[in-house]
Amino acid sequence: MRENIVLFGDSITQQAFQNGWGSSLADAYSRKADVLVRGYGGYNTRWALFLLNHIFPLGSSKPPIATTIFFGANDAAIAGRTSERQHVPLPEFKQNLQKIVNHLKSSSPTMLIVLITPPPVCEEGRRAFAISLYGDNARKLSERTNEVTGQYAKVCVETAKEMGVAYIDLWSKMQETDGWQKKFLRDGLHLTVDGNEVVYEEVIKVFNEAGLSADKMPLDFPHHSKIDHKNPEIAFQQNICDASL
Repeated sequence: MRENIVLFGDSITQQAFQNGWGSSLADAYSRKADVLVRGYGGYNTRWALFLLNHIFPLGSSKPPIATTIFFGANDAAIAGRTSERQHVPLPEFKQNLQKIVNHLKSSSPTMLIVLITPPPVCEEGRRAFAISLYGDNARKLSERTNEVTGQYAKVCVETAKEMGVAYIDLWSKMQETDGWQKKFLRDGLHLTVDGNEVVYEEVIKVFNEAGLSADKMPLDFPHHSKIDHKNPEIAFQQNICDASL
């Protein structure tokens, strides 16, 4: 059976198959591993904890070989503004990430765990998006700021280092490119096609460094060139025998 790779996160993960980084991963691992999207739009790490036992049951006979944890964009919503219900204080955010990582480690000691920081925020983009929805009634203060989101990104990286798991500092990486505000973000928060490409490239890099390169993984059944059209059963019998070893 194919191995599983799970993408766990908020809306940026939920949308990962909309010409996004998840679909690119699924293509890269075609016939090698199944990429499962477990993204929940609007969720923060506090709410994500309620999903752990359902998505990653302890004692599973087939845990994922790799999981990305991509939260923080909602946790970083500012208290006292329009998205306050999503806000999670920094200390709790760190504790929640620790709980998620510890659960995954308990699920499988060999699983590759990758923490991804939230992307940067373009406040002008968020303002324009709010106006498109609410017109003159749009709030003047953005519900998220890049400065505050950066604090959550920093905690995410610190947590990964402390717990010995892989990480991608997306908040910093994207800001290395001039004009990142429009190039990578379509509404000041969610990703454009180019923004998704950055995530994909960074995830693939981490996977390759961890020895999970798709090029080195076997196909789940023989390539068509290996099938003798006169005696096709031979190729499939060999495949089944190899899988049982």
